[in-house]
Amino acid sequence: MASTTPSTVSPTTRSIIKGVDSVALFIVKHWLALFLIVYGAWVWAPFLAPFFMENGMTGAGNGLYFIYSFFCHQLPERSLFFYGTQTMYSLEQIGQVWSTENQLVLRQFVGNPEMGWKMAWSDRMISTYGGVWLGGVLWAIFGKRVPRLSLVVWVALGVLPLGLDGFTHMVNDIVAGSSGQGFRDTNDWLRVITLNAFSNEFYYGNMLGSFNSWARWITGILFGVTTVFAIFPILKNAMLDTQQDLEHQLARIHEVEKVVSR
Repeated sequence: MASTTPSTVSPTTRSIIKGVDSVALFIVKHWLALFLIVYGAWVWAPFLAPFFMENGMTGAGNGLYFIYSFFCHQLPERSLFFYGTQTMYSLEQIGQVWSTENQLVLRQFVGNPEMGWKMAWSDRMISTYGGVWLGGVLWAIFGKRVPRLSLVVWVALGVLPLGLDGFTHMVNDIVAGSSGQGFRDTNDWLRVITLNAFSNEFYYGNMLGSFNSWARWITGILFGVTTVFAIFPILKNAMLDTQQDLEHQLARIHEVEKVVSR
């Protein structure tokens, strides 16, 4: 904020500047705690959607599904379910109670009393956004004791694996839609590479324990945690610089007030 002098700034303006700077100083001094609280609320709110649906608060539940549909595809075969008989359901199981011919229709399935209710996040969004929050918690605990992660390591461990997994799933969905026969649905290419050493449940589909499920959980968490340990140290230094500027500005205002009050 620009420097001021007693002769050019009115008491009212000086009071406003002092209030704004005080609020800004609080934010920059406690930015990590505020991030974990505010961002955490946004990340974990989708867990409430199944709770609302199960307890008859369908307006609140559908509201969460609608809001988070702008940030996530919410495909049910890639989402966790609560209050039902299974944690995840295959495309074939969902097809017994809901149309799977079109992904735009498929994503609208939120569950039912028998199968339970899906999260408003898919598993990838939980791992990715949740991974950033988890990384923030870990950095708050260990950040002062570990060096900043280099951008090369961040790209290699965080960005590229997530990008490759997400891009191939996107291509799969564009080409195969919800047929369940795309190259990331069957993973026949992986059967060849691994000499078909694992069970069919590992290769096919998106259920927990499948290759697709493991890939989304691992790449999402890796991206989240590495992003924090690569970026937060830079952000911390910027916050410290801003804190010093604000403290200097408030000290000057305090000196002006002392002169004016005499």
